[in-house]
Amino acid sequence: MTGAPRQETTGAPRGGANGPLRVAVVGGGPGGLYTAALLKRLDPAREITVFERNAPDVTFGFGVVLSDETLGGIEHADPVVHEALQRDFVRWDDIDIVHRGTRHTSGGHGFAALGRHRLLHILQERCRSLGVALRFRTEAPDPARLKETYDLVVAADGVHSAARAAHADVFRPRLTQHRCRYIWLAADFAFDAFRFEIAETEHGVMQLHGYPFAADASTVIVEMREEVWRAAGFAELDEQGSVERCAKIFADALGGRPLRSNNSAWTTFRTVVNERWSHGNLVLLGDAAHTAHFSIGSGTKLAVEDALALAACLDEQPTLAEALTAYEDERKPVVASTQRAARASLEWFENLDLYLGQRPRQFAFNLLTRSRRVTHGNLRLRDARFTDAVERDFGCPPGTPPMFTPFRLRGLTLRNRVVVSPMDMYSAVDGVPGDFHLVHLGARALGGAGLVMTEMVCVSPEGRITPGCAGLWTGRQTEAWRRITDFVHRQAPGAAIGVQLGHSGRKGSTKVMWEGIDEPLPEGNWPLVAASPLPHRPGGQIPREVTRAQLTDIREQFATSAWRAARAGFDLLELHCAHGYLLSGFLSPLTNHRTDAYGGSLDKRLRFPLEVFDAVRAVWPEERPMTVRLSATDWAEGGTTAEEAVEIARAFAAHGADAVDVSTGQVVAEERPEFGRSYQTPFADRIRNAVGVPVIAVGAISSWDDVNSLILAGRTDLCALARPHLYDPHWTLHAAAEQGYEGPAAVWPAPYRAGSRRPRTGRTDAPKPRLTLRS
Repeated sequence: MTGAPRQETTGAPRGGANGPLRVAVVGGGPGGLYTAALLKRLDPAREITVFERNAPDVTFGFGVVLSDETLGGIEHADPVVHEALQRDFVRWDDIDIVHRGTRHTSGGHGFAALGRHRLLHILQERCRSLGVALRFRTEAPDPARLKETYDLVVAADGVHSAARAAHADVFRPRLTQHRCRYIWLAADFAFDAFRFEIAETEHGVMQLHGYPFAADASTVIVEMREEVWRAAGFAELDEQGSVERCAKIFADALGGRPLRSNNSAWTTFRTVVNERWSHGNLVLLGDAAHTAHFSIGSGTKLAVEDALALAACLDEQPTLAEALTAYEDERKPVVASTQRAARASLEWFENLDLYLGQRPRQFAFNLLTRSRRVTHGNLRLRDARFTDAVERDFGCPPGTPPMFTPFRLRGLTLRNRVVVSPMDMYSAVDGVPGDFHLVHLGARALGGAGLVMTEMVCVSPEGRITPGCAGLWTGRQTEAWRRITDFVHRQAPGAAIGVQLGHSGRKGSTKVMWEGIDEPLPEGNWPLVAASPLPHRPGGQIPREVTRAQLTDIREQFATSAWRAARAGFDLLELHCAHGYLLSGFLSPLTNHRTDAYGGSLDKRLRFPLEVFDAVRAVWPEERPMTVRLSATDWAEGGTTAEEAVEIARAFAAHGADAVDVSTGQVVAEERPEFGRSYQTPFADRIRNAVGVPVIAVGAISSWDDVNSLILAGRTDLCALARPHLYDPHWTLHAAAEQGYEGPAAVWPAPYRAGSRRPRTGRTDAPKPRLTLRS
């Protein structure tokens, strides 16, 4: 799709995708009006009616922001509308962030905005000039009647869509209400930048989002957590009282000037997601189909882009059914990506109090990169001076990217912030790592990572996941691991190697990954133990509930394996308390149904994992760091929550954990993860900034730009990457070369230096294969 419809008509039969359709548009907002104008312009024979229950000049909010990409689509589709918009747009490049009396400005961003009333007037006039029937102050007929009367019904009737509700069984909407209250106001002067201002009040933190939409007017959105809103007394104030209170709180930003409202009310943002966007000849558009938080842009922008795509698909496809399918196929991935970014931005502001202690310039960088759409790399392109200043504050030597700054954990200094994440290889024999492990781990140590982690190394034969899992319960295994650590220390100076210790619990006695992940062995099974006698999958092997005596034995197995790991020469030890394995099974309420001292409340569920941690820490050398891997959410109803994950991390930190490796999920088979780029990093961010413990972020981090962004923003201390290191064992060295870095944190092995400057074609910072890994 081009994102804009062709301008010629085709004369297809009535009721076909390109023929003279009878179209009803429900909702006279920008999305509905623009859809009507485009469809009528493409085929003047179409009979198009817009139903809007409000008067023409009734609207919510004040200013609308559109991107250059959206404007390009409008210009291609309808130059008349584009020209009218251009005459009224206010443009600016800067973002101001004001925090604790300090203002930092970042430039090069590029915004365009105009008043919402003016936008509606332009679109209404365009519809009238094309012959669209506009029925204001008119309730749309019942959706069932519309579907019978018209060839196509476009439901652009907003977040409370009646058309969507009438067919909820088909669209299957999910509405998520969030934690902040906000109110949409205006000021009668123009900000000279997009302004974010933070107010720390006696009731809690509040924020202002402001931007100009005319030469003499600005949109002002005031937002705060629900509990702050109540504590500040806004629940008892009328509209004018709220307006005056907001103006007083943000008097500095407003220069003492007043605010005004437009039937403004405090509301809570709701994210709308629909599994389907069309039903027969009814199609959803704009907020009826999806919403995205205002902090990353305008819902109007998404609605206009929907209109462009729908018109293009109707113009290009031979039938209505194919056109609506193509519309969904084109728009849903784009919107899903936008919604992920919006969710990240929304949650950043919900948890704003976590970042108040950051240095002002780092705080500003964190805010700018909160949605993960703006990164360290493209912020440098927009404003190199600002980015350089943030790096200096962070402590980056000149020319050193953040990922190549050292990091100290107890007595271990890592040369850079890159970790080769634990990845199960299922290639051991009787728990003994062999040549494969030597080459696998050795190659990645030579590849420049600061820390290379083993797969989960099992503490007993019964604690294995599969027959191919490596272990540390015999002297032979210890010596085999020593061979690998010696190679790393001798051939990859500066690289550290860590061991991850774990016990499979109820997820053991299964086939190796490529033969059937999590599928029970057809023969040769061993008995399983777990916190409670619950199979991991329906029909899977049922574990025995581990007894008090067995708890003691398992704790000693962990301690003995840790003692062996020290003798094997590992630099760091990680205790695996994630992904539904034995210790994780104690932590999650979905897998721990015990009624004794090891089940029930969070404190009780923590008891055994902490006992194991203490036993391991007691034998692990004092100067060597110890970390713990957690699943910060189970991605399932009734499971571990993000709030509980903070308390779990806090407990391990209190017992001496030097860092927390923050993963998610893989605890229960019925999980529903919200996959996406860097999708697990917000959990690490929250733990780091709430607990004050160093963290390792994992989860679909694939580019060095993301690594730099996360570290510089203070959301993590280390980044663990799995699949990128399978695709490219020298990922870290290549990241250094691509950034022009040649310092001590990324040293090429002497035999490889001749190739370190070889011109490269293409990028290696994104993984190519799609693999399923367990670790």
